[in-house]
Amino acid sequence: MKLSFIFGAVLTFLGSILHIAIIIGGPDWYLASGAGEDMAKLASCGSLYPTVVGSILVCIFFGWSLYALSGAGIIRKLPLLKLCLILITGLCIVRGLYGFFIPFLFNSPYVASLGVWFWVYSAIIWLAVGVFYAVGIRANWYYISAVKT
Repeated sequence: MKLSFIFGAVLTFLGSILHIAIIIGGPDWYLASGAGEDMAKLASCGSLYPTVVGSILVCIFFGWSLYALSGAGIIRKLPLLKLCLILITGLCIVRGLYGFFIPFLFNSPYVASLGVWFWVYSAIIWLAVGVFYAVGIRANWYYISAVKT
C-alpha cells in the first residue's frame, strides 16, 4: 500500500504549493485561505511576518511529503521515520476532527467570517490526509520500523 503514502505526499506537497501561492497572492489570498484579517493587513502593510509564517508552513508540509515518500520506500529512509509519520498522522487527524466542531463551539468573528463550509471542507481534507498517512503506516509498518543497517 505504498499508494497511501504517495497520496498523502501529493496532498501535503499541494498544501506547500498552496501556501507559496498565498504568499505570492498577497492580502486577498491570506483572507481567502482563512489566515485571518490580521495577516492580510500585515501583508498589505509590507510586513515580513505573513511571509515568514507562510514559509515555515511551506517547509513543514514539504517535509511531511518527504517523510511520506520515505515511508513508501521511494526515497531513502529519513531519520525518526516511524515517529515522524505517527506524529504527522496524529496532527492531521486531530485537526480534521476538531475542524468539524469549531464553528459550533466558538462564537468569534474570525470563525464566523470563514463560514461553516470552510471548516467542514478543511476538516475533510485534513482527515483525508491523516487517513492516507495512517493506512500507509499500517501497510508499511515493518518497513518503517526496521532499523537501518
